[in-house]
Amino acid sequence: MASRSNPAVAIVMGSKTDWPVLEYTVNTLKEFGVASTVKVMSAHRTPHEASAFAESAAKNGYKVIIGAAGGAAHLCGVLAGHTTLPVIGIPVKGWALDGMDSLLSTVQMPKGVPVATVAIGKAGAINAAILAVQILALSDADLRRKLAAYKKSMAKEVLKADAELQKELEA
Repeated sequence: MASRSNPAVAIVMGSKTDWPVLEYTVNTLKEFGVASTVKVMSAHRTPHEASAFAESAAKNGYKVIIGAAGGAAHLCGVLAGHTTLPVIGIPVKGWALDGMDSLLSTVQMPKGVPVATVAIGKAGAINAAILAVQILALSDADLRRKLAAYKKSMAKEVLKADAELQKELEA
């Protein structure tokens, strides 16, 4: 998967204002050597373009679609309704309800049209990338090794923080 000329992951955001969140997704994918395509499409303002993109995504070599939207957040559902590829949804904080509206819109999909929904905002943006890498790693041993190293690194950080805290508590 790493260094592919045709990216395996498509990232679609509902508005360019979502970029500060989605930048974490792109950067996390890059850490694993996974290239991505980033697009701006709206479920409401460019529904035909969003549908056409999703319908041709598999044919164009994508393996996973990551969608992000705020407010009504229908983008991921539109994408999922027009492809058989896995779709991961990132709820983005919008103008109301501190992102809860986006979360509920993204997670409440009808049976047969799944969207794997992650956390609101930055944590979700990073987790969407990790989930995409996990999906791609099912058929890529190099990505599986990178994921194992990533998990070990996270564990070391936690154990180091615990050791530092224990020293502070003893003082």
